Amino acid sequence: MTSIKEQAAISRLLSFLQEWDNAGKVARSHILDKFIETNRGKTAPELEQEFSQGASLFLVRLTTSLRITYVTDSCLEKLLRSIGIFLSAVSSNRYLIEFLEVGGVLTLLEILGLEKIKEEAKKESVKLLQVIANSGRTYKELICESYGVRSIAEFLAKSKSEETQEEVQVLLDSLVHGNPKYQNQVYKGLIALLPCESPKAQQLSLQTIRTAQSIIGTTHPSIVDCVLKVLGTMHLEVQYEAIELIKDLVGYDVRQALLKGLVALLIPSVKETSKLQAKILSDPSVLQLAPSLPMFLQQAAAAKAIGVLARNDMSIAEELLYLHVVHGLMAAMGNMDHSNSQRLASLTLECFVQMFPLVAEHVRKGMGEELYQLFLVSAPSDGDSDSVVPLHTVPILERSTCRVDLATSCRRDCSGLGSSTRHFPVPFPALSVRLPTRPPPATSLCQAQLQVQTALAPQPGPPCSCPQSNAEDLYMKLDSIQADILAANKVNITKALRLHGGSYSMNILYGSHDSAQMAYLTHFEKEDVESKE
Repeated sequence: MTSIKEQAAISRLLSFLQEWDNAGKVARSHILDKFIETNRGKTAPELEQEFSQGASLFLVRLTTSLRITYVTDSCLEKLLRSIGIFLSAVSSNRYLIEFLEVGGVLTLLEILGLEKIKEEAKKESVKLLQVIANSGRTYKELICESYGVRSIAEFLAKSKSEETQEEVQVLLDSLVHGNPKYQNQVYKGLIALLPCESPKAQQLSLQTIRTAQSIIGTTHPSIVDCVLKVLGTMHLEVQYEAIELIKDLVGYDVRQALLKGLVALLIPSVKETSKLQAKILSDPSVLQLAPSLPMFLQQAAAAKAIGVLARNDMSIAEELLYLHVVHGLMAAMGNMDHSNSQRLASLTLECFVQMFPLVAEHVRKGMGEELYQLFLVSAPSDGDSDSVVPLHTVPILERSTCRVDLATSCRRDCSGLGSSTRHFPVPFPALSVRLPTRPPPATSLCQAQLQVQTALAPQPGPPCSCPQSNAEDLYMKLDSIQADILAANKVNITKALRLHGGSYSMNILYGSHDSAQMAYLTHFEKEDVESKE
């Protein structure tokens, strides 16, 4: 026989359940408020003790009420929070199974697709899906098998609340981890989100794709076009995430297609621009901005991305030369309709000019002396110029281990690469340091390094003799004729490299390369020849 205390507890449980069954909408709302307040954070054993080992009886009533009333949004948010107390409790596996057996996942996913339901209720639904997904691989697969990825992705694109969108990102991130059967499905769903109209959804999708990419290890063929289109956004936070993803993607098999796409964006297609103009002008609700603005935003972002890639990896910079990047950058500099394209293209071209003497030579010829002086002005030499020697004259043995810190005294003006601290293996063609013209034969390797560090340290004295950058402000000094010269330039670095021959041209560009690097770069040279034929 049960004790008096047990009988009293059972009586209280039955009375509570009867009160719930007989309550109306307002009364049930009060019951849910009290339940949430008193039971938040409790474990499964504590809930059982609270309900006299009959907690499942109340959970069944909650799930039944959810399935009946979710369409009308009656106490929906409170219902979901109450169910969440059961599902998120420690040792709550039994409650989770009971909820799933009555179609809980399908109900939660359907809630996300209903327009009449409030955003807060949908947010609670997402949180319950997070709890289910975090319970193990089997439950992640159940969500995906219920067409969950599509429903969740569509909700992310349509949601108007950034907080809710961030919760959805957490859910998608959970689904891509520890879910080998359906991780590719999640990855494709994220890529499909990139063309959506919500900037926040684009930003979160790009972030999650980076995570998924490292897990999956292979790329989807459509990712290149989708990422390049995102570069046309006006939102800098989205553009930043797109460039960060591009930096990751160059390490995969889409590297060549990605680099080609970036270079192609530097010169917008006249045909595409005319199509865009007709579409915008036909819609009276759209402000009459420049009709080709999205194309020019892509152009500017592509120039920026190319600069980031080139500064991070010298081999990528060399590959871009074979893809006619210099011609494209100069053409973008001549775009008088979009000053940001001019500015970013000018900064990136400055980077190539300072990296490769051959590029500097051809850019000077293509621009003409007067325009080139506007682009990169060299300070006049002083009487001490005899003691200024290029770093590439340091003996080869000593050069092999010396590294130049671009964040020293010259900083932005010398390097053209911004104020970030980065190290380049010497020789760096645009950088000169004050060293003895003839180092003593017995100079040790450590002494040579000390000389380089001493020469690069900030010291009082005459102005720096390094080339002074004017690239960032060049667009403000261009007239229409100079802009036309840039836009119609015929600079062809690839042709010059081909005429000199592979190994010789690589030595001109940047020191020596090993055989593997030479073979890899020769692939781009041969491909360019075939395309010309």
